[in-house]
Amino acid sequence: MEDSQDQKASCCCGPVVAEPCAAPPDIDEPWIDGTVDTPVGGIPRVPATLTRADRFSTWKVRCGIGRMHYTVPPGLYAVGKPTTESHVFVSANFKLSFDHLRSKLGGIDAWILVLDTRGINVWCAAGKGTFGTDEIVKRVEVARLAEIVSHRRLVVPQLGAPGVAGHEVTRRCRFHVAYGPVRAEDLPAFLDADMKATPEMRRVRFPIRDRIVLVPVELVMGAKLAAIIAVCFLLLGGLGTDIYSVDTAISVGLRSAALFLGTFVTAVVLTPALLPWLPGRPFAIKGVWIGVIIVAAVVGHVWAHGPFDNSRLGTAAWLLMIPAVASFVAMNFTGASTYTSLSGVRREMRVAVPIQAACAAIGVGMWLVGRFV
Repeated sequence: MEDSQDQKASCCCGPVVAEPCAAPPDIDEPWIDGTVDTPVGGIPRVPATLTRADRFSTWKVRCGIGRMHYTVPPGLYAVGKPTTESHVFVSANFKLSFDHLRSKLGGIDAWILVLDTRGINVWCAAGKGTFGTDEIVKRVEVARLAEIVSHRRLVVPQLGAPGVAGHEVTRRCRFHVAYGPVRAEDLPAFLDADMKATPEMRRVRFPIRDRIVLVPVELVMGAKLAAIIAVCFLLLGGLGTDIYSVDTAISVGLRSAALFLGTFVTAVVLTPALLPWLPGRPFAIKGVWIGVIIVAAVVGHVWAHGPFDNSRLGTAAWLLMIPAVASFVAMNFTGASTYTSLSGVRREMRVAVPIQAACAAIGVGMWLVGRFV
């Protein structure tokens, strides 16, 4: 019950140790709107409408700012004025997932049981084992949920299903697991249909809007390393038969740095934008096609204006480096895609990363030799 754009991938440890006396989540958070009285004490209430501060924080996280610390305390929360008959929705403690769920519950009185997923979204946490059977059972017991609701029903997001064994949850804490729709906006229709999902509700969609929203965080996360490599090209571009030339560094080095940064940015933007149409299933192959597009542009420039590098060998080196860089960058999207699995990504990396590294190393070697030829 979260958008695929929130993703960015087996089981927990041994027996769960119940903590029936654990304190409820802190109510001093700015996104808490009072409490709801229950037999076990006050439960923090959260509004279904996101504030301007919530949306600003979401924008920052989308840009990779404070991503690893954007969490809510695990525990039980209320939306509206829930009663003993109200539905219980299960979510992750990644605040982007939590906010997305509560924002779709306008007009619905409900409980939200937040699991401790170490700040990871539902889909990825299910793959990593932090959104799983043990954690659900533990949170049900810690929240003393059986004393708060009269039913024994948990609505678990479909994207969390890989980490949850519903029959084990029922056996261990007597709560039945019902898998909700893929997307949180379908929850009202899902509830109106007596918790029966249509085939469309079960379908994982990954439209261009959800794909493009991943671009800012990938740019920010890769910007530091990309800048360091670009500076290396700038400085090393001054090497030559006259040992070192500042003028050459400014001309050749600056163009090389710009080409590398252009490759990085283009791969980050075009990979998600063109994802369904890029040939091949492995992301490494899809990235190679992005590299081919950039190489075609470079060849066209060379054809019209001559080598942009002082050396043909240096120019030719980019025919190896560009696809290697674009392929590596494209693989960063595997954790945020509906196209991949954890085992598949591992297999792909074992094959692709050595090839990417070899092509990049040979290309850099050719480029450096070109400084002296």
